[in-house]
Amino acid sequence: MNRILFVCTGNTCRSPMAEAVLKSKNIPDIEVKSAGVFAADGSAASVNAEKVLNENDINLDHKSTQLSVKEVEWATIILTMTASHKDAVLSFFPQAAKKTFTLSEFAGDSARDIADPYGGSIDLYRAAFAGIKEAIDKAEPKWTK
Repeated sequence: MNRILFVCTGNTCRSPMAEAVLKSKNIPDIEVKSAGVFAADGSAASVNAEKVLNENDINLDHKSTQLSVKEVEWATIILTMTASHKDAVLSFFPQAAKKTFTLSEFAGDSARDIADPYGGSIDLYRAAFAGIKEAIDKAEPKWTK
């Protein structure tokens, strides 16, 4: 069983979109969650994140979660949206070093971060969604072996 944890800053934009994209693929033997390195527990996803997912026929039922040892221990793979998120995860949870990667790194494109669309236009959210979906599509063979 692969347990994938997506991590961003506030767990209201990028990591919930990544969670929803991967869940929508209905891949057997995968569980998916998301969290934020500086999240307030219980916040809804951003309106624009929900709009972009709806445009792509992907459902989102989400409340934000602060990254904690519980999520880190649950995960078999931790995928962050940026290198700075990866650094934060490893600073707080050095025991997670062998299972923590940026999403792009895991997908084979190590130099690319998924830019934060928070507070931006719907087009910024669409661009973030496109980057997330592309990386997840590239990484999918690693989960379906």
